[in-house]
This record gives sequence, C-alpha cells and structure tokens, in this order.
Amino acid sequence: MQVILGANGIIGEELAKELRETYTNKIKLVGRNPKKTDPNDLLFKADLLIPEEVNSALENAEIAYLTVGLTYNSIIWLRDWPIIMKNVIAACKKNNCKLVYFDNTYAYPQAHKIQKENTPLTSKGKKGIAKKKAAKMLLNAIKKKEIVAVICRAPEFYGAGKTKGITNMLIFEKLKIGKNPKILLKDTVLRTLIYTPDASKAMALIGNTPEAYGQTWHLPCDDNRLTYREIMEEISKQLNRTVKYDVLNSFTLKIASFFNANIKETQELLPRYANDNLFDSSKFKGRFPNFKITSYREGIKNIIDNYHLK
Repeated sequence: MQVILGANGIIGEELAKELRETYTNKIKLVGRNPKKTDPNDLLFKADLLIPEEVNSALENAEIAYLTVGLTYNSIIWLRDWPIIMKNVIAACKKNNCKLVYFDNTYAYPQAHKIQKENTPLTSKGKKGIAKKKAAKMLLNAIKKKEIVAVICRAPEFYGAGKTKGITNMLIFEKLKIGKNPKILLKDTVLRTLIYTPDASKAMALIGNTPEAYGQTWHLPCDDNRLTYREIMEEISKQLNRTVKYDVLNSFTLKIASFFNANIKETQELLPRYANDNLFDSSKFKGRFPNFKITSYREGIKNIIDNYHLK
C-alpha cells in the first residue's frame, strides 16, 4: 500500500496517476476531503494535525508521500508545519512506513547562487523558516535512523489543470480571462520552473527506488532556463500574436499588499524574482538519465492547449 497524505492538490493527483500506472494498484488518498483519481483508489478522511488520525491513515502502508499544501498564510505555516511533520514522522515510525517528503525551496536563500541539495536553509522569511523547521525535523529523524525517508525538493511549479503557482496565476490565468499577464519586478532574470507532472513522476520514481532514501533530491527541471521576457515571447509565438504584459515594480507591489492578502503574503518571496533562480537538478539527472523532462516550450504548449488560449 502506498499512501498520499494531502492528495487533493495537483502534485498529489498527478502522483496518484503515476503510482497506479507504473508501480502499484494499492493506493490510499488521505485528506480532509479526498477525491478519487481512479475508481480503485481508497479514500481516507484525516486531519494531519491530529496524531491519531495520521497514525490510522498509515496503517498497512509501505510508503507515504507527504504532499499536503497549506493555506498560503505565514502564521498558519509557522504553526502547522512542525505539527504535521511531527505527526507524520511518529506515524511512519509506528507503522514501519517509509516517507517521501515533497518540499519547496522557500527555506533557501533568495540569491542568484546555484541551489543544490546541500544549499543551507537560511531564509529569513516566515514561510522559509516554517519549511526549514519541518525539513530539519525530518533530517534529524533520518540521521537518528528513526524512520527511512527521503526529501524531494522542487522550485516553483507551472503546468496545466489546477496547478497553483505565481507563474500560472500571473501569466496563464490572466490570459485565460483576457487580461495582460503580470511579471514581478524583472522580466530579464532567469527562472527555473518545474512542470507539475514531471515533479510527481520523479517523486514516484525516487519513492520506489530503495537506494534513493536517506538523501535530499532536487526534482528534474529543464536546464535551458528562460527569463519571463523569453517566456512571454514563446507564448506570443505559439499564439501567433504579440502578448503584452506588465512588469510590477516593488513600490506598486508594496501598495497593492495593503489591499490584497495574496500579494501581502508574497512580499517575503520577492527577492527571488529580482535575481536569477538557478535550481540545479544534475544529481537526479545523473542517477536517472532516462527520465524524460518536459521542455519549457512543450510545457507552455500543453498549458495553452489545456486553457484553450487564443
């Protein structure tokens, strides 16, 4: 039995599909209101903040994938992430279950330096601190051999369907409703984005590779990084028209943060949009050379088709 904790997001949904297609027909989807991706999926309602419910969710589980997404609020992240990680570690230990933790890069410093698996977790932002606490708890449990676990880390998502992320929200979602896309701070710095199905497929592969455990892995991204200007040029090319967009400066965003909760919550992440974002996934590519990575051109085309953009 392989169990997905927090299965309702796009990563969890794509993960369930990949696990069923490639690795197992015994899948349990866990969440406050889980929904099937396949008629044979098992559903289990649980609140990851309640230890007893997490423990029950992992009974008879061989591998658990922690892919839960919390409400985009710093107070909630600081409060809930340590509790969730504590509960999951304890439940995995009690049920002799392996853990695959899907993490992001919020705890990394927001600079132009290349991000590798050994990059220090030194972010000063509240969300970064929350993710650092969770990661450190798991790394400590791995070091003490309390559980067998692995960390899979990914940069910002982009993709079709209900993919959430700043690029999707400010570019493709704007195009979908006929508005000009928005770019944060600069359109000339390089971005590393991961296509959501690639993230889920890579995580499933790592989770089902026994020797991959006990480590941190950066999930695979296209190394032919684009700036937002180049992303917009590719979109224009595929739509066969010039797509105009707006670059939002720091002053505009600061003013907007007083009136928009999402923009306010994004303020601590803005430095990463002023610098090249160089996320390195060469470790994964070296270990899994046959993994097919979606190019930015392909990913953009898939989103355009899925969103029916014209």
